[in-house]
Amino acid sequence: MSERLRIDRLGRRGDGVADTQAGPIYVPYALPGETVQVEAWPGDAERRRLVGIVGASPERIAPVCAHFGSCGGCAVQHWNAARYRDWKRAVVVETLAQAGLDAEVDGLIDAHGEGRRRAVFHARRRGADNNLQVGFAALRAHDIVAIERCPVLAPSLAGALDAARAIAEVLAPARKPLDIQVTASDGGLDIDVRGSGPLPPALSGNLAQLTERRRLARLTRHGDLVAQRASPTVSMGRARVALPPGAFLQATEAGEEALAALVAEHAGKAKAITDLFCGLGPFALRLAERARVTALDGDAEAIAALTRAAATTSGLKPVDAQARDLFRRPLLAAELKAFDAVIFDPPRQGAEAQARALAASNVPLVVAVSCHAGTFARDARILVDGGYRLTRVTPVDQFLYSAHVELVARFEK
Repeated sequence: MSERLRIDRLGRRGDGVADTQAGPIYVPYALPGETVQVEAWPGDAERRRLVGIVGASPERIAPVCAHFGSCGGCAVQHWNAARYRDWKRAVVVETLAQAGLDAEVDGLIDAHGEGRRRAVFHARRRGADNNLQVGFAALRAHDIVAIERCPVLAPSLAGALDAARAIAEVLAPARKPLDIQVTASDGGLDIDVRGSGPLPPALSGNLAQLTERRRLARLTRHGDLVAQRASPTVSMGRARVALPPGAFLQATEAGEEALAALVAEHAGKAKAITDLFCGLGPFALRLAERARVTALDGDAEAIAALTRAAATTSGLKPVDAQARDLFRRPLLAAELKAFDAVIFDPPRQGAEAQARALAASNVPLVVAVSCHAGTFARDARILVDGGYRLTRVTPVDQFLYSAHVELVARFEK
């Protein structure tokens, strides 16, 4: 049975929200001010499926992708650019306010650039005819939306979708659901396949031939090398970093550069810096052009890649890269005495233990990078309660049309 709702605002996930007497009702792809016809969302009493727009918002625009509304990758292609940008900044402002944090929030930086340089395609066979579908997951569902193209991907990922389909065809005898991660590198497409299970030599040989035929830089399976034509590397400042299989990178090249520029600006003239949750070193390698850097991360392969890149790049000051689980063994106040600035860029769950150790320290400057406003606000509250002042926050948008927003913040003791 359908019902009619008036949409009052846009929620943090990009859903339209109707504030009813029974509580908020979430309607994906609806906009503030619209009257919409909706139906029940199976298994979710607080969510409705949009079936029609009775009164459209004047701010509604045509989406840039034919798959918008079925593919779950983008949430907000249908809102004009100015309102979209205001909403993304407002997510950060409101989250900070709810945590009782008072800080200057800059305007949103557009860091989409040429588009996303990495993507994970899902390959599944469906139906009685065992039809192969390669694409992205549907919204809040396990179904796969087969796509022909994705407008948010960078030109450097040209051919990635065709390569993913070809890999799925080769691996059809394995009868396994596949997740195919493709990363654009300076040497070409770097692909890691997960979900295939152990492969017989014949299938591995077919994948190796595909690597050559498609001129891929490298093809791995669960991180194990299948074939390689060229070294998959990316540039970070002066350094060139060889990517471990399935390595994490910032979603866009422009996003990495924007975040790194803000980190460098806040670090200023600091001479001894520690970069916590450093990954492959997008901040550490750039900061080492002017300061001594100690870089720590729990990913041993990323640390090894960072160490090699630092050792083979001329003109850098010393970089001491160490593998350490900062969730279980955060850098403590006594260890932090050696530094005049700390950078920390944890994953989405934040870094509560490390934030508590920082709050107990006397490091004069902390620069936080975050991909989740909520966990950032929690960690920021810990720092502020420990004697730090949050002086500036800059939201950065490298996930165009999604609900995700990055930010860089400066804390002074």
